[in-house]
Amino acid sequence: MIPARYAPILFGFLLSGIMSCLVTFIASVKNVGFGAQTISAWLGAWAFAWPVAFTIVLVVAPFVSRVVAKLVRDAESDL
Repeated sequence: MIPARYAPILFGFLLSGIMSCLVTFIASVKNVGFGAQTISAWLGAWAFAWPVAFTIVLVVAPFVSRVVAKLVRDAESDL
């Protein structure tokens, strides 16, 4: 098992992988259409996009967490 301290990195890795997979697939189908070259175009785009998406998630996640914390109420104030 992976130590809990790596949970944010693992979360970012999986989230960026799933999101970049879906977005590049949709973009590939839109640009190439469904055909013999769709999978090849999609895998090439995904291989390029995933490392970029992962890096961006790791850099942007702390900022987004701070913004979300400011936009939501504390659980105690809901009482």
